[in-house]
Amino acid sequence: MADNYLGKKMEDFLSGKTAAPKRVMNLAKLVAKNRSYRGYDNSFVVRADQLRRIMEVVPMCPSAKNQQVLRLRAVLSDEADKVLPHIRLGGALRELKLPLPGTEPRAFIVICSTVAEDKYVNMDIGIIAQTMLLQATEIGLNGICIGAFDHAAVQQSLNLPYQPLLILAIGKGSESIKLVSISESDSHNYYRQDGVHIVPKLSLPDILL
Repeated sequence: MADNYLGKKMEDFLSGKTAAPKRVMNLAKLVAKNRSYRGYDNSFVVRADQLRRIMEVVPMCPSAKNQQVLRLRAVLSDEADKVLPHIRLGGALRELKLPLPGTEPRAFIVICSTVAEDKYVNMDIGIIAQTMLLQATEIGLNGICIGAFDHAAVQQSLNLPYQPLLILAIGKGSESIKLVSISESDSHNYYRQDGVHIVPKLSLPDILL
């Protein structure tokens, strides 16, 4: 028998007494998997603890001038109908009128600011939005940033003390999404082909100066 802690743990693992450590996705894989979903599996119900886990990363995020002026409002399925009528998804695919019936997101995180919107506020919003979406991906969920919505209507419907500036939809994505490489002169608009959502992306050499 091993007479040290690590040796004992290894013996327990090899003998099947302990479970294998959970494999954590590296950052590059998380970023690649973190896509914008416009359709969701409505049979999956996002729980309050899942939204809280996603929001828990925000206090650790950088903040321009360390203002920390952003505030979050979680919206679960029982309140989703207060948000759904006021959002628009898929601006480049207007003919599809996304989300399709039965694939609407049923959970949201609304981001507000305690001060007037400016470049520093927008910087912070971008940072926390991406970080929360990465956290959602890490726990097996999906999401999308929604900037196209009726700000005043959402504020009134949720009785928010501050104007909402961005909304994250959160759920279990029901779409197939594929990234394709393009050149700078190609169209940057996303599109759908054989039921797959295609997202054109520039390659690294195209964005290096």
